[in-house]
Amino acid sequence: MLLLPAIDLKAGRCVRLLQGDFSESTFYSSDPVETARGFQADGARWIHVVDLDAAEGRGADNLPVIERIRSALSCRLQV
Repeated sequence: MLLLPAIDLKAGRCVRLLQGDFSESTFYSSDPVETARGFQADGARWIHVVDLDAAEGRGADNLPVIERIRSALSCRLQV
């Protein structure tokens, strides 16, 4: 079994939605790159990244954040 840690991005920050509700989110980190580095340091071979703004069809463009994560890591990303 392969477990993938996930980073959910909303306005460039790591969050989790409450039961999929875009208006109800919990903030976890303002530095997704450091969060991803921590996952990799803990042994993750893959990291799942979700751009919640893109999924919602509006909001900030998280592509630059995803590019920074990609360039900082050697593990694979599922975006």
